[in-house]
Amino acid sequence: METGSENHRDHAAALEAELAIARAEQATALAELAVAKAKEADDQAIILRQKVYIEKLQRELRGQKSERTARLIAQMELMLEDAEATATEDELAAEMAVAAAAAIAVTGFTRKRPVKKPFPEHLPRERVVVPGPVVCSCCGGERLRKLGEDITETMESVPRSWKVIQTVREKFTCRDCEKISQAPAPFHVIPRGWAGPSLLAMMLCDKFGQHIPLNRQVERFALEGVPISLSTAADAIGACCQVLDPLVRRIESHTFASERIHGDDTTVPVLALGKTVTGRIWSYVRDDAPFGGAAPPSAMFYYSCDRAGEHPQAHLANYSGILQADAYTGYGQLYLPDRRPGPIYEAGCWAHARRPFFAQADLETNARRKAQGKSAAVISPVALNMVQRIDALFEIERQINGRTAVERKAIRQQLSKPQIDDMEIWIREQRARLSRGNDLAKAFDYMLNRWESFTRFLDDGRICLSNNCAERSLRGVALGRRAWLFAGSDRGGQRAAAMYSLIVTAKMNRIDPQAWLADVLARIADHPASRIDELLPWNWRKTTTSPLRQAA
Repeated sequence: METGSENHRDHAAALEAELAIARAEQATALAELAVAKAKEADDQAIILRQKVYIEKLQRELRGQKSERTARLIAQMELMLEDAEATATEDELAAEMAVAAAAAIAVTGFTRKRPVKKPFPEHLPRERVVVPGPVVCSCCGGERLRKLGEDITETMESVPRSWKVIQTVREKFTCRDCEKISQAPAPFHVIPRGWAGPSLLAMMLCDKFGQHIPLNRQVERFALEGVPISLSTAADAIGACCQVLDPLVRRIESHTFASERIHGDDTTVPVLALGKTVTGRIWSYVRDDAPFGGAAPPSAMFYYSCDRAGEHPQAHLANYSGILQADAYTGYGQLYLPDRRPGPIYEAGCWAHARRPFFAQADLETNARRKAQGKSAAVISPVALNMVQRIDALFEIERQINGRTAVERKAIRQQLSKPQIDDMEIWIREQRARLSRGNDLAKAFDYMLNRWESFTRFLDDGRICLSNNCAERSLRGVALGRRAWLFAGSDRGGQRAAAMYSLIVTAKMNRIDPQAWLADVLARIADHPASRIDELLPWNWRKTTTSPLRQAA
């Protein structure tokens, strides 16, 4: 009996030992698998990070290669965000798996993270000192002296704080005549002065710059313990728009003083009685940097309830020069030779003309469709040839960007004109072979009917090859209309256009709009009207250091 019991115990011990070995082997396999997954996730993050870096570098050095470049970079950055988070998650899982398999040697994995940039110098530093030891950890001696210190910096965000500023004006009475004397009341940006300039600037930038409507702002204020009614906040917005109107008018004058401007428009939803109608936001941009101009950039926005031609004609009633825009028929009256006060010359947008050809020669989309197992579209060799010809012109433009108008004209005459002459002959030959309803025929007709405006850049170095400058200025409007109903009325659209003029102009001059508006609202009341130009973004930058400028 004893022998049988001992055999049973030995058998059980052997099974437990085998089970322990199996568990250890399983833990080892799981640890090795987790390490492999972490390495793979890290490799994917590194590859994607380098792809984003390369795309951004190419965009910076060579300019925008296609109208979808910015969107593709944004999508890649979202993918990079997920890849980095996945790599960190897998790394932690690998560490836990390796710790569970500590009985058997398993090589761990540590990610090689990107080099973090130093924290900006303008951020305040708060020292948190960890008390040092009072006795030696080795011998227990108490005779210690400081050798140095190690500093680890961690960035932290302080929740938004609120405060009430009490402005006290003391009263004094004269003992001789009993007259009461008191300092004059300080000026407030808005009537009754319930909000300070920093709060007002934040509300303006959140509404028109970050596309957060007032009803969402006041909800957030209430959660933070500061109840402000929607009507009170709206009253402040209207008052600020009125106060800032002189700056809008100065930006308007500066924009239309340019010899060449970009123009474009986009739709905006507007609330009407019982329905939503489609209004328009018009943008006119001054940017002389491509031809070496020293004037600061600016953008002027207008609102209209529809897209009738009378609106751009009113906007440009006093302008004469070069207008780079699309082929909207409403601009037609502006190009009349006997127009007063002077002629406006049309400059066509080659990026706009390129789009219908690109749509029929999109190799990247076809490659993605094939990878997804979908049928690929038919690639038109004619469209592909046209895209390559236009891209060759843009390649020349990238080389002369920033040079003077005289230099740009000379290089264009030497390099671009032969290509344009050959292109015109080729286009007319291809057009003769196409039927009237063909999509390529429509794209060719679009250019041939405006060939003079498309080739005007050859004789004028101030003209750009595309109208992307104006399209970029309207990007914020496109984001805003996705987030909320852009305007509650036509007057709301007009206020939004005015504020866009201020905010976009500040951004174009690399100025933080909120810091600039806060300072302007604090100073504009006591500022002489004859020196209002000192408060414009490009002049404000010369005398004021903004956080955006420091970061740059």
